[in-house]
Amino acid sequence: NTVINYLKIIFIFFYINSAWANQGITDNEILVGMHTDLSGPASMIGKQSVDGANMRFDEFNQSGGVHGRMIKFIVEDHQYTVPRAVQASNKLLRKDKVSFMLGSLGTPMNNAVMTDQLSMSVPNLFPLTAARSMFDPFHELKFTSGSTYYDQIRTGIKYLVDQNGRNKVCVLYEDTDYGQEILDAAIDQLDEMNMPLIETASAKPTDTDFSSQIKKLQNAGCDLIAMGTQIRSTIIPYIKAKEINWSNVDFVATSASYFSVVAEQPNGIMDGLYCLNGIVVPYYENASDLEKEWWDRFRDIYDYEPNSGAIYGYIYADIFIEAIKRAGKDLNVESFVNAMESLKNYEDPLKLGSVTFNTSQRQGSNISYFFKVQDGRFEVISGPINY
Repeated sequence: NTVINYLKIIFIFFYINSAWANQGITDNEILVGMHTDLSGPASMIGKQSVDGANMRFDEFNQSGGVHGRMIKFIVEDHQYTVPRAVQASNKLLRKDKVSFMLGSLGTPMNNAVMTDQLSMSVPNLFPLTAARSMFDPFHELKFTSGSTYYDQIRTGIKYLVDQNGRNKVCVLYEDTDYGQEILDAAIDQLDEMNMPLIETASAKPTDTDFSSQIKKLQNAGCDLIAMGTQIRSTIIPYIKAKEINWSNVDFVATSASYFSVVAEQPNGIMDGLYCLNGIVVPYYENASDLEKEWWDRFRDIYDYEPNSGAIYGYIYADIFIEAIKRAGKDLNVESFVNAMESLKNYEDPLKLGSVTFNTSQRQGSNISYFFKVQDGRFEVISGPINY
């Protein structure tokens, strides 16, 4: 009886894990989930990434899908908070039973749900975060697209120390996993250059007043500030520094701040901000014909101008579609992973970049461009930088 009961337990274990491994994949449907910010401080990214992904999925479904399967895209709002992300992920995984998670926003949110998600054999695809933890340590079900915040901020510090003669480096960061990654990058880069970290200041992602942080950094004599911030938490302190006429200082941010709303604040107030990102997002008037055609279609569908979030959502959905096509009729997690590993220099439909994956590589690209905001626009000043 003991042996029989033991065998029953083993059978149940493998049955459950087998069901989890291919949940959400039927003969006519593939369930894809995303937890993101639709109503919080990063909603201008989250909402557009949802619309961009939906645009590509709708194109796929309207063309008949592949092997009889259509994509059903299910999105949950986490308002850029960890507790809501855990709740949203649990619903997507256990109630909706999604087979893949795509484009979920935020470093702390992805980190909070990753272990549970991977234990259910649900791949985490192209999260909207450039944290190293999205592919390191290696896990066969973790795929990310571009350069990391860590590499970006190290590049920014080195460039501005070398080119602008900065020697009093400080860090302004959100008190989150994301902010900690920026702090770690700054410490490591300064150690390599035999330079001290002069001062740090932190804030919550929801903070709307950075007066004390900016004053603290100014009093420390900082002349270069590495920013572990995103959109609103980049805009507010940068404007505060301008308001108090603090001019002899450079601010450098990561791809978490590379959104048009940052550069386009009124009256050129964000001019001078440095930033890094893995691709160059075009402006409409200097876009290629291909990019303009996509832009016009997006605007016709959603009745607003797309930003970087929409482009990312569209590109990530396209890579996913390419992989399920390559996986063939017998789609499951294993065949999908094999298909992803076959992608070599796969160019996105807007021709903005390419990704390569293999059995040991889960970071699709590791290049960045260095930008400076000039006349309310991100202008490339260096790159592409290949790490």
